[in-house]
Amino acid sequence: MNERSTKQHLDHIAKAMRDIDFVMLNTHTAGGQIGARPMSNNRQVDYDGDSYYFTWDDCRMVDDIEQDPRVGLSLQGQQEKDGAPGIFIAIEGQAEIRRDKAEFAEHWVDDLERWFEDGIDTPGLVMIAVRATRAAYWHGEDDGDFVID
Repeated sequence: MNERSTKQHLDHIAKAMRDIDFVMLNTHTAGGQIGARPMSNNRQVDYDGDSYYFTWDDCRMVDDIEQDPRVGLSLQGQQEKDGAPGIFIAIEGQAEIRRDKAEFAEHWVDDLERWFEDGIDTPGLVMIAVRATRAAYWHGEDDGDFVID
């Protein structure tokens, strides 16, 4: 796939991901299983391939990522008005646990206070930054599968 078409596919995916608030974030567990949890991307998606998720520092997902940063993201958009299925997106990426409040502030949205009532000052708060390395999508008759540099 040439650079121009990769950019077009990335733009399409980024726009779709902003319209899908919840994703399934999949990690590799210490025992070799796949762990999956619903996470909000806060509609914070940069494509060059980055998305951001907030969680607690002492959760199993953080332990999984610290042991193996390879993650998967699965998303499904809403059904189209004509009854056709919405977009399906699969992302492979590298996750990093971040603990910098200045970075938290860059990606914070007020809706997160539902889970983290003290905002970016919530004790034990961490941010998972996922850099996409590969993406695939299916949207009606259109689909794509490509590596992200």
